Amino acid sequence: MTEKSTVAIVRTSAKTVLEDVARVCELGGLDRAFAGDGPVILKDNITWHLPFLSANTTPWQLEGAIRALKAAELGPLIAVHNDTVVTNPKDGLKQLKLQPVYQAYGIEQHFVNDPKDVRWTPWRPQAPTPWLDKVYPEGLAFPELFHGTYVFHLPTVKTHIYTTTTGAVKNSFGGLLNTKRHYCHSWIHGVLADLVAVQKELHRGMFAVADGTLAGNGPGPRTMQPVEKNLLIASADPVAMDAVAARLMGFDPWEIELFQECASRDLGAVDEKDIDLVGDEVDFGWGFEVGDNLASSVGDPLWFGAFKGLQYLMFRTPLVRFFVAGSHVYHDEYWWRRHGRRRMAKVATESQWGRLFASYRPQADGGA
Repeated sequence: MTEKSTVAIVRTSAKTVLEDVARVCELGGLDRAFAGDGPVILKDNITWHLPFLSANTTPWQLEGAIRALKAAELGPLIAVHNDTVVTNPKDGLKQLKLQPVYQAYGIEQHFVNDPKDVRWTPWRPQAPTPWLDKVYPEGLAFPELFHGTYVFHLPTVKTHIYTTTTGAVKNSFGGLLNTKRHYCHSWIHGVLADLVAVQKELHRGMFAVADGTLAGNGPGPRTMQPVEKNLLIASADPVAMDAVAARLMGFDPWEIELFQECASRDLGAVDEKDIDLVGDEVDFGWGFEVGDNLASSVGDPLWFGAFKGLQYLMFRTPLVRFFVAGSHVYHDEYWWRRHGRRRMAKVATESQWGRLFASYRPQADGGA
C-alpha cells in the first residue's frame, strides 16, 4: 500500500460517549472519507434482536454517529436494516433502543430484505469477485438505493465462531447479500473480501465506528461474555480497523484468512507498518478466545469439515427449516434464558454501560 490507513482509538465513558464518538470520527478521517455531497447509508449491526450488549450497535454509538454526521453537514442520512434467518430487525430496533434514536433525529429507514421497500438490481463490479461467483453464478444484485452513496458502518468489537473476529467488513454481509446469503459460509473469508471490493465501487466512500465499550468474548456473535473495555475505534479503511480490533482482542490478523485475502488483493491495510494508529493509548492483547457453542459444533462439520457434502441436503432443501428452528430454540429460548439474561442483569448493576442502556434517551431536541 502506498499510503497508510488511519485508525483512531479513543477511550470513553458513559458521561462523555457522544462527544467521544465525534472525536473518534474526526481523528479517524471522516471529513476525508466523505468529501462531498451525497446520501449517507447508516448500516447498523443488529446481530441479535434481544438486548445483549456487545453483540449489537448501541444507542449511544448510533446517536453519536448521527450527531457527528449532522455537525459535518453530511447527508441526507438513510438507515438500512437487514434480517437474517435468526434475527428480526424490527424487534431488535425496539429492544436495542435504536428506534427512538432514529425517530428523534428524523432518519429515513429501509429494510433491504423487504421487496416492497427496497429494489435489488443486477450489477457487476469491475473488480473480480471469485468467491461470490461460486454462490451466485447467475449474477450479482445489490440494493438500488446503495449506488453512489457513502456508507457508515456501526459494528461492535467482538469474536465470531466462523470468522474469529467480526466488525466493519462483515457488517456489509447482511446489507449487500439477499437470497442465498447463508450459502456463503463455506467460503466466508473470500466472500467478505469480495464484498470489500464491491463496496469500493458501489459507494463513494466508507467509514466505520466500532463500539468497544463492552466487547464480546467467546463463541460470538451472540453467545458471548461482555467485557468492559471503554473504547471506540474508527477508520475509513474497514480492513485496517478490523485488523486493529483483532490485535486488541489478542488475535494475529495474519492468522485469519480474511485478512490474508484482503492484503493479497490490496483491499485494505493489515500490517502494522501500513496503519497510522492515532488517538489514545490503550492496551492490546486482551486474551479473548472464540471457543464453541452448539451452533458451531453443528455448523463447523457441515460448512468446513467432513460433512460438507451434505450441505445441499441440509441448507438448500426444506430441511433448512429445522436448522432455523433449532437456532431459535438454542439462542432465544435456551441460551438467552439460561445465560444471556443473567449476564445482562449483571451488566446492568455492575457496568456504567448497563446503567446507561437502562436509562438511555436520545438527546435530540425535536429531531433537530
